[in-house]
Amino acid sequence: MSTHTGTTSTPAIRFSAVTFDCPDPAELARFYSDALGLPVTYSSDDFILLGQEGSPGMGFNRLAGYQRPTWPDPSYEKQAHLELGVDDLDAAQTRLMALGAVEPPAQPQPDRWRVLLDPAGHPFCITTLA
Repeated sequence: MSTHTGTTSTPAIRFSAVTFDCPDPAELARFYSDALGLPVTYSSDDFILLGQEGSPGMGFNRLAGYQRPTWPDPSYEKQAHLELGVDDLDAAQTRLMALGAVEPPAQPQPDRWRVLLDPAGHPFCITTLA
């Protein structure tokens, strides 16, 4: 809040990145870098950030004792997931699985979207662009 001008100002807040906990940041960053064509913008042993100048990024943070989500088993449910738009579900699924994604046994609406698991077990969806 600015009081010296007599007006209230709202601070600029913008989405910067989303960060995923994982056991191996390099492995997960490689998967998403290859899948989305994003370069590494920062790298350390415990954290890697992917992105493009001026756009939100994706971070990967090493977490000791990381537990994979168990979706669709609710014992250790997903907390969040990505939605990736694709032109062709079958072709995109084939490419992502070649990069290291895994198809879980449950597919709620496979004609409309597909659920895959990244190398650290995070569920994500691929959806056809309408």
